[in-house]
Amino acid sequence: MRFLGIIPARYASTRFPAKPLAMLAGKSVIQRVYEQVAGNLDDVYVATDDERIGQAVEAFGGKAIMTSTQHQSGTDRCYEACVKAGGNFDVVINIQGDEPFIHVSQLQAVKACFDDTSTQIATLVKPFTADNGFEALVNVNSPKVVVDKQMHALYFSRSIIPYQRNADKQEWLLHHTYYKHIGLYAYRTEILKAITTLPQSPLELAESLEQLRWLENGYTIKVGITTFETIGIDTPEDLRKAEKYLTDNRLE
Repeated sequence: MRFLGIIPARYASTRFPAKPLAMLAGKSVIQRVYEQVAGNLDDVYVATDDERIGQAVEAFGGKAIMTSTQHQSGTDRCYEACVKAGGNFDVVINIQGDEPFIHVSQLQAVKACFDDTSTQIATLVKPFTADNGFEALVNVNSPKVVVDKQMHALYFSRSIIPYQRNADKQEWLLHHTYYKHIGLYAYRTEILKAITTLPQSPLELAESLEQLRWLENGYTIKVGITTFETIGIDTPEDLRKAEKYLTDNRLE
């Protein structure tokens, strides 16, 4: 199978304008994301609506595709870039442009989901551990996922699912494996085309989680497991934490 990586990157951001071009230990955030995935997929492009990002990507030797400024989601931008890239790819992987520490094993895990020929869409989860504590579990910015026995997603929620009726909340992590959603998506090319035509759904609007639109319309999402935590950069403070992570782990 042929896998295409698309990294959506916007210049405008309410909490952190110009985030893709922010410098992280001598390299831009978008360069670090690109270098983490390049060489592990058949091809990789940054999909952007801003010439400054496109020029920066080409300056470090990457490939960029200019996309519309009207897209409402990274999924829509991903599909436009896929069409413009051409190349007859089987699967498109949508990689978050603000996670410079994405791990190769995470790419391998999401690719492996397509060993099952029935897989339409794939994503990753990371098990919560007892060490995380109830505070991590209750965090609404960390969506939870419940899966069936075939590791297909049943539902995503900002609330804690499932609710354990007969156990103290502080012991929930001891009695059940909860899964944290990791925002890496992969789609068969024809499925990506189809889901971009769907209107927003009631569940999506309620939880502000785009993947619920796909489930609500009958698509299936295969779930792979990773043990690695991703480090997203949403604010300047997150960037400082990422700098410290690089220093503490002696990474370049």
